[in-house]
Amino acid sequence: MARAPVAAEIEALPEADRLDEYPHPRETRALYGQEAAQAVFAEALASGRMHHAWLLAGPAGIGKATLAYQVARAALAQPDERDLFGQGLAIEPQSRTDRQVLALSHPSLLVVRRTYDPKTKRFSQIIPVDEVRRLKNFLALSAGEEGRRVVIVDSADDLNQNAANALLKSLEEPPGRTIFLLVTSAPGRLLATIRSRCRVITMEPLSASDLKRAAAQALTAVEKPLPDDVEWDKLLPLAGGSVGRALTLLGGGGLALQARIDQILGGLPKLDLRAVHGLADELQSPLQDAKFQLFMDLLQSSLGRLISAAATGEGAARDIELGRRLTGADGGAGRLATFAELWETLARDKADTVTLNLDRKSFILGSFARLEAASRG
Repeated sequence: MARAPVAAEIEALPEADRLDEYPHPRETRALYGQEAAQAVFAEALASGRMHHAWLLAGPAGIGKATLAYQVARAALAQPDERDLFGQGLAIEPQSRTDRQVLALSHPSLLVVRRTYDPKTKRFSQIIPVDEVRRLKNFLALSAGEEGRRVVIVDSADDLNQNAANALLKSLEEPPGRTIFLLVTSAPGRLLATIRSRCRVITMEPLSASDLKRAAAQALTAVEKPLPDDVEWDKLLPLAGGSVGRALTLLGGGGLALQARIDQILGGLPKLDLRAVHGLADELQSPLQDAKFQLFMDLLQSSLGRLISAAATGEGAARDIELGRRLTGADGGAGRLATFAELWETLARDKADTVTLNLDRKSFILGSFARLEAASRG
């Protein structure tokens, strides 16, 4: 019989879908900037015409999982736990359903996600088929005459092929009053047959004001200071409307790391070897795993931003000027195609470095060497 972990187990084991020490999506009370998506679910619940499978799609860190847990609470709540008019997703704080969802102990809620191995102290890289097979026992349980069951998959992007096929079987023959909520940042990579059985809710990046409010909520919860105006001016363009990314940049020294990347890129086609070697030496240690991941993300984003600015003439003035200088786009197409291919090469090398645990220093030195060569034409 499927069994949800008790609260003590939740506290004892790390969670792959938790960002550092910040509140987990199920612990986050206010969701900013996604009112349209909330309204769709609220209307579906109130009307009684709730589709059995939903795909919550959009960039990482914009509130998709937070919305999934809000929907789960509202769907599982007893009538006297819901808001006064029963038209929204809010339920009574500290009600029985609220506490059970918070502890992942509600018998009608199943969360499918990457698992943690206490022996190796690592998370699985994918959601294996055994995790999805838990659905069989869970869906066999009776939800009661008026009760619902909710399955949250966070994220569906992590399903391997066998796991995706196993999930598809449940989506094809869903038991009554069961709601599947699939969180995804890359819906195009999911099986077409999974997408076809889901109603898609596309969620957009947050506006600057909503991102600030969402970040303030998370920072205040862990008693961290809020960014000042200067920090926000630097942070907002890098965050891309994602509160998760904004918090990662703040907590991982992302602004300082971006400044170092900008300095190296700004010096091209002359490569500052001392700066590159210093960065590579610093990020080589396995203890710097999170910072290395952030570096790779920032480098990839920076290169993509410069290529886009050079090609379209849109974006920050500095990006347009530097992008056109590096790619030779001032005189026409220049080396744009070369840089676009290099962006794809770096993306593949980045994935290989992580997956195969390759030498990080070699990746960093090689990446900047390629950028130097490309900028020289």
